[in-house]
Amino acid sequence: MRHPRRHRLVESMLLAVVAAEVGVRLLSPREPPIEPAQVDLETYFSQAEIERGRRFARPQLALALTRGAIELASLVLVVRRPPRRLYRLFGRRPEAAGAASAAALVVGLSLPPLPLQAISRRRGISVGLVTQSWRGWAADLLKGAGIEAVLAGGAGAAVVAITRRYPRGWWLPASAGSVLFGAGLAALAPVVLDPVFNDFTPLPEGETRSDVLELAAAAGVSVGEVFSIDASRRTTAANAYVTGLGPTKRVVLFDTLLDRYNRDEVRVVVAHELAHVRNRDVLRGLIYAALVAPAAALAVQRLSWALSPERGSAGALPALALAAVLVGAPTGLIGNRLSRALERRSDAYSLELTGAADAFISFERAIALQNVADLTPPRWLASLLATHPPTAERIGAAVTYAQSSQAGYSEDGSSIP
Repeated sequence: MRHPRRHRLVESMLLAVVAAEVGVRLLSPREPPIEPAQVDLETYFSQAEIERGRRFARPQLALALTRGAIELASLVLVVRRPPRRLYRLFGRRPEAAGAASAAALVVGLSLPPLPLQAISRRRGISVGLVTQSWRGWAADLLKGAGIEAVLAGGAGAAVVAITRRYPRGWWLPASAGSVLFGAGLAALAPVVLDPVFNDFTPLPEGETRSDVLELAAAAGVSVGEVFSIDASRRTTAANAYVTGLGPTKRVVLFDTLLDRYNRDEVRVVVAHELAHVRNRDVLRGLIYAALVAPAAALAVQRLSWALSPERGSAGALPALALAAVLVGAPTGLIGNRLSRALERRSDAYSLELTGAADAFISFERAIALQNVADLTPPRWLASLLATHPPTAERIGAAVTYAQSSQAGYSEDGSSIP
């Protein structure tokens, strides 16, 4: 590679990183987060509970990182030895070749890490976190592979068409297309893709639904519909999330959350999710993607040219995929900071809306144990990979909130009259 080309590549990579950093700074909440009190974890968890989470979660993380490394190595191998016979099958139909190649690439890359995925799953079964049968797991894998193949096929055909139409400047329309694709997926996934894997039941009339509507009214937000999801068919883990855009916007509560937590704890979780709706955090994530996409696409274009001589054909797709992974890694890690900032704001709003610091802490303790979480993750690791603040920080924020309220909070986490 000639030096000017190398310099342009480095410049575009740096530009993508700068765009991600600017996006985080622009979209992070302006109000300062609650300053978490320093808490002694052993006040809330036994040493055995802390050690159990560490013994389970850290090997799980190592397995996940190893799976990613295997997928990356497999992708490098495909770039070095592309399947030219597959490309030739489609003759003068480049878009069809792109669709088939992208679908085959996505499905093929998912195969080498399967043994490690099975090991990770077996470890989940051993701690009671996984409830699904192996047959059910295999069925989910097949359904997921089918959906990914269809989506990848469409994307592959579109990429080949764009790169042929704009051979030297395809990065700009490609970045616009990726943002539109992300927005469409965010809007349609709740009603098209998610029901393939789970049953969604509108929350029936009753105490929980009344609480949701009451909290939504207090927050001044329209939540769309509130659903319960049959998560217990796969896991004992509890969770809740906000999904969708516009008419598909909804709050989803795991049935494991509704079955195992008391009313005040569920209200705390619902208030947290309503904060995401109130602050339009799904839209905020799409805006972040739109800010980063042009610079990232330019870096992907230049890096893919450095990785492979192929241009405007299905043969260029493996190099494009590898370039997207290499560019997406640093921008994704930077984006995790935005995610943690939004989660802190939602925690703070949950505390303000409910005033239930005791329920907040009891929920954080219970869900950490139920999900077998690492309660003492290395700081550098949490700063890079975590999308949520660590448990100790979230408990500390609740303690600070309670100490600043009229009730106050004792050192052991109990309310002071």
